[in-house]
Amino acid sequence: MSQPRPALAGRLRDLRKESWPGVDITQKQLATAFGLSTGLLSSWENTANPVTPPPSRLEAYATFFATRRSVQGREFRLLPADQLTDDERARKEKLLAELTELREPAAETGFAPHSLWRFPPNQDVVIVCSRLPPELRIPYADPASPDYVDLYTYADPDALIELFGHIRACNPENTVTFRTTEQHSPLTPDEYTAHLVLLGGVDWNPQTRQLLDRVEAPVRQVGRDDESGRLGGFEVTRGDGRTELFSARIDADGKLAEDVAHFYHGVNPLNRKRTVTVCNGMYGRGTLGAVRALTDARFRDRNQAYLNERFVGAESFSVISRVPVFDNQGLTPDWTLPGNRLHEWPERSTA
Repeated sequence: MSQPRPALAGRLRDLRKESWPGVDITQKQLATAFGLSTGLLSSWENTANPVTPPPSRLEAYATFFATRRSVQGREFRLLPADQLTDDERARKEKLLAELTELREPAAETGFAPHSLWRFPPNQDVVIVCSRLPPELRIPYADPASPDYVDLYTYADPDALIELFGHIRACNPENTVTFRTTEQHSPLTPDEYTAHLVLLGGVDWNPQTRQLLDRVEAPVRQVGRDDESGRLGGFEVTRGDGRTELFSARIDADGKLAEDVAHFYHGVNPLNRKRTVTVCNGMYGRGTLGAVRALTDARFRDRNQAYLNERFVGAESFSVISRVPVFDNQGLTPDWTLPGNRLHEWPERSTA
């Protein structure tokens, strides 16, 4: 989601509590006037862990607090913009400019300033990769080899290199590390309770399986079986109990024609002050596609904007998407195209 704005959260709270002496406005009353949930409005005012409201909601704030007529009558209300007087309209524009500046500081610089991959300064980030099974490693992955390279033991090295460089560029003041894990080398307590980024699926990354078992997203990865030819996939449990499996697609020549990727982001269940993010595919090109959705310079801004609008107020979310494969290359998924999004959670309300 977009970067937290504590100053904006404090200003929104002050508007509600201090705009008119003698007028008490509760979060519920203001949320009702805006036609949204109390929980969502509360998240915008939470200075400790704020959610940044979209620009349209800031305009609602500016309109509401531009005129005392908003709180006159039995129920508070948001007046139509064309009913504001000239003085009220001037106050609205001034207030909207102030709130917009707090939301998008003009002086803000740096690499990808609004990326989900930006974290508060001085908070550690740990990327956890799968380790290749011994039977799939090349000779250079043998510690006894004079040409031993530890990175050859990693699965998804292309996704790791892409993401590690991007997170380092976004967070120059943070310690960003990467490592593999297996049954005999568990993460340390400090690593488990940092901002965790998990690359790869349940076939080779046990941390992905264990962490997803602790979160509420209704998505389960079904591992593939190369011997039986089972492709596996991401199994989704719907609200009515039905399940649906989203799998990769293999063409008639046995080549990967389309992979499927799962991107999950939410609160780290082992430390609620930190996050956990999963970039996962049924094959390596799916994992890389999940990473590049928010690192590829040609797609990351539009995909980030989609997440900000689609999941505003959501503490956790996930997207299962297609990853097209062309000329054996996995392409970056464009989440703004409905046909590329196979499943989203939380699901859209039908009310």
